[in-house]
Amino acid sequence: MEYNNFTTFISVGQSAKVVFDAINNVRGWWSESVEGGTNKLKDEFLYYYKEVHICKIKIIEFVPNKKVVWLVLENQFNFTTNKSEWKGDQIVFEISENNDQTQLHFTQVGLTPNYECFSVCRDAWSSYIQGSLKNLITTGQGKPNTQEDGLNAELIKKWNLPKK
Repeated sequence: MEYNNFTTFISVGQSAKVVFDAINNVRGWWSESVEGGTNKLKDEFLYYYKEVHICKIKIIEFVPNKKVVWLVLENQFNFTTNKSEWKGDQIVFEISENNDQTQLHFTQVGLTPNYECFSVCRDAWSSYIQGSLKNLITTGQGKPNTQEDGLNAELIKKWNLPKK
């Protein structure tokens, strides 16, 4: 059986530029626990939430006011059998304008019900995109995860990441 990739969307009254800028302000809507660049092609950044989820992401497509694509280079979950679910997935943000509305279509290519993390990840992305990112776009204030300590030192070494 073939499953579709996870997707969700929002529609806002702000411009494509405002939406694009908000997407790239990853610390403003996803997590304050992000290290590295998040706003230009080939930037790499690290997202982590305690030792529950850590991933390394590279921006592989960056079309101002139209599209941003992230590639998950490394991933570590502490709650799945396959700890590296997401590795190789693409996270796609596509922006379009229609009259006075701007639509943001979010897709995680690879995130399907076949993943053990699907329910948790679907709910989390829905909350981040439809809640925190939309709030950042419409009010200037997102609801990201707060800064957390305790990044896994073994993964810092394994993934050749800079220490804080």
